[in-house]
This record gives sequence, C-alpha cells and structure tokens, in this order.
Amino acid sequence: MFKARLSEVQTAVQTALDEAVARQPEGPLRAPMHYALQGGKRLRAFLVLESAALFDLPQSQAMPAAAAVEALHAFSLVHDDMPCMDDDDLRRGQPTVHVKWDDATAVLAGDALQTLAFELCCDPVLGAPDRRIALVEALAKSSGAAGMCHGQALDIAAETAKTPLTLDQIISLQAGKTGALISFSVRAGAILAGADQTALRIYSDAVGLAFQIADDILDVTGDEAATGKRVGKDAGAGKATFVSLLGLQGAQTRAAELIETASDALSDYGDRAENLRDAARFVISRKT
Repeated sequence: MFKARLSEVQTAVQTALDEAVARQPEGPLRAPMHYALQGGKRLRAFLVLESAALFDLPQSQAMPAAAAVEALHAFSLVHDDMPCMDDDDLRRGQPTVHVKWDDATAVLAGDALQTLAFELCCDPVLGAPDRRIALVEALAKSSGAAGMCHGQALDIAAETAKTPLTLDQIISLQAGKTGALISFSVRAGAILAGADQTALRIYSDAVGLAFQIADDILDVTGDEAATGKRVGKDAGAGKATFVSLLGLQGAQTRAAELIETASDALSDYGDRAENLRDAARFVISRKT
C-alpha cells in the first residue's frame, strides 16, 4: 500500500513540477531547473499530501505545497553539491548541475528553484490568503537562517573545527539541515487547515532525526549504485556522525526508537495516519 501510494505521489508531483518549470520564461535556466527536479524519493511531497489528507484536504488542493517543498529541496541539493559546499559530482545517479553545466548556472538555477517554491505556495488553489501567508512563513523559517541554511552553515563550520562535534551538537545541526524541511512538510496540511500542529511536530521531529541517522548509516553501509550519490565521504573527511559516535548498531537502535516515537504521536488520528506511519518506517529501511 505504502509503496504504491509513494509511486503515485512521485508521478503526480513530477508532473506538477514539470508543468511549473514549463511556465517559466524560455532561457538558460529552464533546462537546468528541469534537470535538477528529476527523480528523488519525493518523501517530503508525500508527507505534505498525507498530512493534508488527515484534514480532508484533497490532493489537488495540497499539490502546490507538495511541489513547493520539492523545489526548495532541489535548490538545496544543487547548492549543496557545489565545490564551495560538499563538492559532489553525482546526485540521483546523474552528474550534478554544476558538473553538467557550470558553477554560475548552478547558483542561478538553484536560486530560481528557491523562488519557484514560494511562487507555488501562493497558488490560490491552496486556500484563503491567510493560510497561504502562513504556509509561506513556515517554509521561509524552515529553509532560512533559522532552519535548513542554519544547519548547513553549522555543517560547513564543523568541517574546520578543531574538535569533532558532540552528539547534542550533531542533533542540533541536523534539526536544521534535514529536520526543518521535513517538519514543514509534515505540518503543511495542518497549516492549510488551520489545525493544531502539536502531534505532527512531535512526529516530524522524530522522523527528521531518524532520516539523518539513516543517511549516516547509508554513508557507511550503502551502495553507490543504489544511493545514486557518493558514499563513505563522511568517514573520509573525518566528520563526526551518528554512526561514529553511537556505533552502527547504536545508530540503528536510536533510529528505530525515533520511529516508534513518531508512530505513537499519531495515535489520535487512528487509521487515517497509517500512510504516515509507513513513511516513518520507510525512512530507516530505505536503501537510497
């Protein structure tokens, strides 16, 4: 059921993203934008649509928000892969944008994807103006200096730090770098419905941290052909990770505990939240 639903979301969101890029003016950015938006798990979009379903919001209404978070995520990957950041040449099994084009094109294509995300959040189909404003505010806070960008800055600073990060510091870093955008995705439905976000915030905080732990595990145990990106980079760079601090078994145990916490947080939603519980379990069982 979960895999079929995720596949359905992947197809629908890809169509929405392709259409959004096609609406942009012809020019040198449209092709790299389109390229950067191909593939991926679409887990963040899935979380948006499933959280919306909890509040009886149809997929067609929530789709611009789902596409928005994927556009924002793609922007972050394009910039993250550049030589001044993580310096990766492979993403989703394909050459990264700056490798296929050049650094300047990658910067501008990433910028354009970021602004596209906020354009999508303004789509009238999402609902009343105040709900759209709240959605824009939440995405801005989750992706900016209080969220994803903050986490990325901490990650870069850690690479030149004299001492490795502690476990608490890594948790704080990843709450921004990875967790903030996942939190937005999970809470988007409640934002659009004007509903309480408490349970979904607990769920998203746990899932976001488990997601990063799973990424650290994959960097040790994963296969490059399966993940579509370079593996073993963290160890090669001497970075402190959940695996280096907790050990492989300890990291796996911690991730499983977080998924249990996430699932328990959804108890009030009953069977309606089963896809979200399945998504949480997928986070730590994935191979990519």
